[in-house]
Amino acid sequence: MIPTSDMVLTQFRKGVVEYCVLACLRSAPAYGLELAERLGTNSSLLTSEGTLYPLLSRLRQQSWVTTTQVPSAVGPPRRYYAITDEGRAALETFTATWSRFTTDVRTTLES
Repeated sequence: MIPTSDMVLTQFRKGVVEYCVLACLRSAPAYGLELAERLGTNSSLLTSEGTLYPLLSRLRQQSWVTTTQVPSAVGPPRRYYAITDEGRAALETFTATWSRFTTDVRTTLES
């Protein structure tokens, strides 16, 4: 069976999207819909908002993000996510590893 591009992207997302979320939180806390919109601008990263919230829950369980409830003028309170020091360390490790990995993949594919 020849994989489709969607199948390949699904495999890529499994190991990468959580770090993209951490990267989005690097400069400031954000609420879920805001993160979905930022990641959704590149549809290869996030296919639906429904996949984001379980991922955010896992990040919270790993102590890579914290949450706070903030009142909203236009509806119910919003849950804001902020990166922790552990999350920053995980993102730094990923970033260094990703750079090496993508270089190796590119070199292999071009040889």
